Amino acid sequence: MDQQVQKTFNFYCDESCHLESDEHRHMLISYVSSAYNQVQLHHEKIRQLKDKHNFYAEIKWSNISHSQYPFYAELIDYFFATDLKYRAIVIDKEQVDNDRFDQNYQTFYYKMYYQLLNHKMDMQYAYNIYLDIKDTLSALKVRKLRDILKLEYSAIRNLQNIHSHESLLMQLTDVIMGAIAYELNFDDKQVIAKQKLIKKIQDHSSFPLTGSTPKSSDKFNLFFIDLK
Repeated sequence: MDQQVQKTFNFYCDESCHLESDEHRHMLISYVSSAYNQVQLHHEKIRQLKDKHNFYAEIKWSNISHSQYPFYAELIDYFFATDLKYRAIVIDKEQVDNDRFDQNYQTFYYKMYYQLLNHKMDMQYAYNIYLDIKDTLSALKVRKLRDILKLEYSAIRNLQNIHSHESLLMQLTDVIMGAIAYELNFDDKQVIAKQKLIKKIQDHSSFPLTGSTPKSSDKFNLFFIDLK
């Protein structure tokens, strides 16, 4: 088998509560990662789960309801039963002090993306990085990140925007990230199905969603960065 294919990984990146003034305290940047040669398998298995539960919509945290919970619960079970991995950088925006570092919020944003990707890359492997298209600035973000990351990481083979509906693994990123953001940013948690899914993630990972996991936690890795 082609060694280059064996040693290539895809990162499906998304962000939540990332705007400077969106009234949410905690910002998240995260990804689900998969070995390149396993991507199609994961897509097929998730499609089978969708068929099993007669689930035809896009997989999104914001859409979770009581009737859809069995599908989302089995999706989380699937994530933890496979070689898929999740990593998130969590930022307390009350700690952000751009004046101190003579930078603007956009520069800070790219630094956080650097933190997300920097510590989990192995130079002997190749990486394809996909970012969820959010708005008209998405193309600019990719160009800026390409400039920043490729200077240091020739291991990045491809970095591009995709629409979330194009990738079930990007949608999975949205669900896991959404659970963490919901736990951190919303005191009034009225959707019982979402509460149950948060508990399922915590039970699988053996860690709460409100603090950093150990550095050795590779399957499910949360890093609450201290900016003070």
